Amino acid sequence: LSLAQTEDMELLRSRIVAAGEKAPAHWTLAELQFGLFEAEVEAKLWQPTFIIDYPVEVSPLARASDTNPAITERFELFITGREYANGFSELNDAEDQAARFQAQVANKDAGDEEAMFYDADFIRALEYGMPPTGGCGIGIDRLMMLLTDSSSIRDVILFPALRHEG
Repeated sequence: LSLAQTEDMELLRSRIVAAGEKAPAHWTLAELQFGLFEAEVEAKLWQPTFIIDYPVEVSPLARASDTNPAITERFELFITGREYANGFSELNDAEDQAARFQAQVANKDAGDEEAMFYDADFIRALEYGMPPTGGCGIGIDRLMMLLTDSSSIRDVILFPALRHEG
C-alpha cells in the first residue's frame, strides 16, 4: 500500500472487507485507516511494538497533540499480535470533549455499535476543571497469556464464567 493509497477511502474499505472485517459507510478516512491497521497489521506485530499518534476519530477521550490536532497523545503496546496496553493523555477540555461526544452520538445513530454515548455528567465535571493527567490500561489476562505461552485467554482467566449443562 503506497502513501497515496492510504488516502483512497474506497480502496481502504475494499481491503478491510477483503480481510473479512466490516467497514461501515459512515466511517471517516481516519477510521478506515485505523480499520485497515486492525485488519492487516495488528496480528503481524510480533515483537514488542508501540504504536503512537492515533487519529482523534478513534480516540474520543484522548488529548489532541499540540503539534497536530488530527492525532492524539495515545499509544498502544502490541506483542505476539495482541494489544497488551493502551495509554493516553486525558482530554481535559470540556468543549472539545463535548464536541467529540456529539460526534460519537452521531456515529452511534449511524449504526456504530462501539461509539460512546454523550456523558453530560463527565462534561460537567470537566467544566469544574481537571488537571493534566494520563493513564495506561494493561490487559492482565493477556499478560498472563504471554507469560504462560497460552494460546487461549480461557486458559488463564482466574474466575471463568461457568455455564450450566443441559
